[in-house]
Amino acid sequence: MSPIYTPGKVVLAQTYVGIDDSDAAAYIAAVETADGQTLETATRVAIHSFVKGCKADGIWPAIKACCILAGARTLTGALIPLAGTAPTNNNFVSSDYDRKTGLVGNGSTKYLAANRTSTDDPQNDSHASIYISTAGSGNRTSISAFSGTDLSEIGFYSGCIIASRNTDNRASGVDGTTGFVSFSRSSSASFTALNNSTAYTHNVASNAAQSSAWNVYRRPSGQPYYSNQRLAFYSIGTSLSQTLLRDRVNALITAIGAAF
Repeated sequence: MSPIYTPGKVVLAQTYVGIDDSDAAAYIAAVETADGQTLETATRVAIHSFVKGCKADGIWPAIKACCILAGARTLTGALIPLAGTAPTNNNFVSSDYDRKTGLVGNGSTKYLAANRTSTDDPQNDSHASIYISTAGSGNRTSISAFSGTDLSEIGFYSGCIIASRNTDNRASGVDGTTGFVSFSRSSSASFTALNNSTAYTHNVASNAAQSSAWNVYRRPSGQPYYSNQRLAFYSIGTSLSQTLLRDRVNALITAIGAAF
């Protein structure tokens, strides 16, 4: 049985052969509505496997805001949220988007407002992650929530800089990184960072939470660095196993790249 595409209507899970997770089915239907056409079976399967895998791993509830910035046929479809509120597009155009590798910034004016604030997650219970398909150049911020002393960020300034609810940035990894990068804080005294397969523990206490908007591809205040990287995924939420999320994201992006 072939999937049924109905414009403007969420298609129920049973419409998609082999897709039995309601969250995955609703997301796929919303993307197809935005795209105006169906996705390939292999693309649907990749998305379904990611969602079911995250649930099996126990990390799905921690993903509060998320976009798969690849796989969809259009930029509009790529900005459909897998979790949380849709981001607000600032200056990206269709030519910035590639189905296999994601959305590229320009290092100056293009960014996504994630429509989530730093205080939406507890001071000592948070994470953020990205998947970098193409490394950028110069000073650039991939994802950030910045407000005075409360800084959560993944950025690249002569090294991979990661901070979680503090102003003491710690270098983690090397400049030019591609692949999965994340942080997770579940303690007031320290947080952990992951740069592909390399993990770091930073014994840096958290600062009191202040309300700051999360942005993707730029730091929203202070030194407003923008990113010219190409990203294929981001997530924001509460603390989780970064290695489990990394493995699921890596499998997702690999499967999407092979789907068409």
